[in-house]
Amino acid sequence: MSNKINPKRRENPNASSSSSSSLSSAGGGDGGMSADLASLFECPVCFDYVLPPILQCQSGHLVCSSCRSKLTCCPTCRGSLGNIRNLAMEKVASNVKFPCKHSSYGCTVSLVYTEKTEHEETCECRPYLCPCPGASCKWQGPLELVMPHLMMSHKSITTLQGEDIVFLATDINLPGAVDWVMMQSCFGHHFMLVLEKQEKFDGHQQFFAIVQLIGSRKEAENFAYRLELNGNRRRLTWEAMPRSIHEGVATAILNSDCLVFDTSIAQLFADNGNLGINVTISIV
Repeated sequence: MSNKINPKRRENPNASSSSSSSLSSAGGGDGGMSADLASLFECPVCFDYVLPPILQCQSGHLVCSSCRSKLTCCPTCRGSLGNIRNLAMEKVASNVKFPCKHSSYGCTVSLVYTEKTEHEETCECRPYLCPCPGASCKWQGPLELVMPHLMMSHKSITTLQGEDIVFLATDINLPGAVDWVMMQSCFGHHFMLVLEKQEKFDGHQQFFAIVQLIGSRKEAENFAYRLELNGNRRRLTWEAMPRSIHEGVATAILNSDCLVFDTSIAQLFADNGNLGINVTISIV
């Protein structure tokens, strides 16, 4: 089964991306006391936690560093913010376990502030970003709303059914940075197929093809995908585990951890400016 995928000019994407330390769940014998102590560190502006280094106003009120940079006076007493360190609260903070900021999305982990940021960057409960390449769509939300978002806001994306399909990218000779995107549905899951063309040094162009699962990394570990270019008695193949949309494709493309080929290779397999990529999803 195949379907033509028209190219889409791409805006400059924002990339982002570790390991997590030993974490302890909220609850337990001292869970209530830790929660009570953590509440003392709530920022009165954004209700996030005020973490070291902790600065106070002249009257002792706290505000988080993010909000502090936007304020001219204390939001509680309207006094001068100043640059007074609250060393006592910093010592208390080192012994308090703070809830993950994604608790509203279901995370039950609480941890010391020195481990909090690292955990939150890779937390499985963090909201999902729109998986479409480019930087234009700012949507984010829970996993169960990703497909409804794509169907409502990205209606031009075609979905093919089956574990073995042909991803047909049209007009691959268009200049500049271009994206081709398609959905594949099989085994009760949805996969997003992405082909990106990027301008490299001296006008050199490269193509990057990759598959990502509309799901978590744990779910992605149950699948493998194969991309294959065939034609003129030649074959180019790439096999890997699909990326979770939590991880995105930017890092994989940056590290060439996907099917990579240049325009000269593309021309060996193209037919009248169109490139067909055989895509096979399998359960491992």
